[in-house]
Amino acid sequence: MEEKNTTELSYLALGDSYTIGEYVEESECWSVQLAHKLTALGKAFAQPKIIAQTGWTTDELKAAIISENITQTFDFVSLLIGVNNQYRGLDVEQFRIEFVDLLLMAIQFADNKPSQVFVVSIPDWGVTAFGGGGSKPEISTQIDLFNQVVKEESERKNIAFIDITFISRQALNDSSLIAHDDLHPSGKMYELWAEKIVIELF
Repeated sequence: MEEKNTTELSYLALGDSYTIGEYVEESECWSVQLAHKLTALGKAFAQPKIIAQTGWTTDELKAAIISENITQTFDFVSLLIGVNNQYRGLDVEQFRIEFVDLLLMAIQFADNKPSQVFVVSIPDWGVTAFGGGGSKPEISTQIDLFNQVVKEESERKNIAFIDITFISRQALNDSSLIAHDDLHPSGKMYELWAEKIVIELF
């Protein structure tokens, strides 16, 4: 991925509860862990700017981005969104339209360079205790359907797609990967995501 010739690299993370790290410390968020890991590797990163909130769907994230009135560009931009569209039973094709809008915004924030944007797949919350511990396979099926859209549209825009869904499914047999709310990832799982992103992109 391309980098600007600056002393400290800027990073914008867009998403929902998975991006802000619901139920974990800020330092355990995958985006923050990613910035720290890359800094340790010699790529000095500033603290990520995060636009995310628990419960947001694609249209709510878009509205929040617009209200932020961001005028700067960033060296890297990430996008992880869609689980709440699935959870609320919203239409997957409408999700596609709104997701593409967010991809275009992400590219714009990355100085119109798709190579500086990456998308993270939607985790499978169906394997958590909150989601039934895998007893509701329809959740996983729906997550796969939404992720297929995410992957297709990311690839159409030449944006890197990072699949962490299989990591999230490891929580079915490892409770340490889930936070105390029995739903969101723990810092340990977020670290696995950050490590995969480092390996695939850097």
